[in-house]
Amino acid sequence: MTAHGDVSRAAAEPITPDAARAIPRTLLTQSWLDLSFVHWAADPGDVAPLLPPGTEPDTHDGDSHVGLVAFRMHRVGWLGLPGIPYLGTFPETNVRLYSVDRHGRRGVVFRSLEAARLLPAAIGRSVFRMPYTWAKMGIDHDGDTVSYRTARRWPGPRGARSRMAVRVGERIEEPTPLEHFLTARWGMHNTFFGRSLYLPNHHPRWPLHRAELLSCEDELIEAAGLPAPVGPPVSVLYSPGVPVRFGRPLGPGGLPTP
Repeated sequence: MTAHGDVSRAAAEPITPDAARAIPRTLLTQSWLDLSFVHWAADPGDVAPLLPPGTEPDTHDGDSHVGLVAFRMHRVGWLGLPGIPYLGTFPETNVRLYSVDRHGRRGVVFRSLEAARLLPAAIGRSVFRMPYTWAKMGIDHDGDTVSYRTARRWPGPRGARSRMAVRVGERIEEPTPLEHFLTARWGMHNTFFGRSLYLPNHHPRWPLHRAELLSCEDELIEAAGLPAPVGPPVSVLYSPGVPVRFGRPLGPGGLPTP
């Protein structure tokens, strides 16, 4: 099996509900709250051209997946400093894919990240080369129903929208292999100034709930360069959230960057 842009790779690391690696030095802290994970199966051939060099689609039973994940970012903080209450707290919605690199490290690749704060979106886009966009967003709770809405402001395609609502169900005691595959992701792959990097993360086990997708009107997946999903999602999950730490990026050789 070959990795995108490489001739070979190590076997993929096991999928574990606990963090795959220790983070001795924390670069970034934040919490992800009120998350809804909605996933559709995708053709690995559609996904592969959208991944960074040195990675390939990570598949489950032969399928790749595209995720629409909506949540509330809470108190982003740097280098152990207290999280920022206003600029570091905002709704976010991302379109993500699943990747594995030549070292066998499993991760996610973000095709877009809508954020309701202009400054974090601009910094994420210009400094960290992440596909952040500034959007008008909101999250509403009504009993066991959580609704998310977003409309892109900058950059284009301006006005790209997503609206969805989920009904939260029972707590999951033992997630299925697919549910582990889609949520137990301990890093992200990205290209930074032409260099492929892996940013590891660490957090407690996900508290997951089954969820029902009540409605979904989405333009973000197509705006991210993917075909529109066909049919119902293969997985809908909800989590009240977890605190998260990110470590130093790991370079192509698997070592922390300077």
